[in-house]
Amino acid sequence: MFKDSQAFSSFSVDDGGAAKEFYGRTLGLEVSESMGQLVLHLAGGGTVFVYSKPDHAPASFTVLNFKVDDVDAAVDELVRRGVRFEHYDDLGTDEKGISRQGPTIAWFKDPAGNILSVLSDK
Repeated sequence: MFKDSQAFSSFSVDDGGAAKEFYGRTLGLEVSESMGQLVLHLAGGGTVFVYSKPDHAPASFTVLNFKVDDVDAAVDELVRRGVRFEHYDDLGTDEKGISRQGPTIAWFKDPAGNILSVLSDK
């Protein structure tokens, strides 16, 4: 039924301006606006719709994963840009916030508290 339907993901934030700054400048994504909300343009042609919500509650799960060749290098660059990485004892994250059990992955939050990650399957 939806095989040929263009699908997209979405999530909420509490401050559209802060989200635009973070996703556009800090993460370096191409961003645009549609219907007064933010659209993230991802590699490969995917899009994510980010909408402002007055009673926003951050997602308790990872809403967006960025596949990278080198998680350590991505973490170092994002830290240089002011991003703080999460540390999870139960997931065995190291001093940089990287879990090396299974896929190499590190989690961080956007200004609205939504969880994002950089990961590699290497």
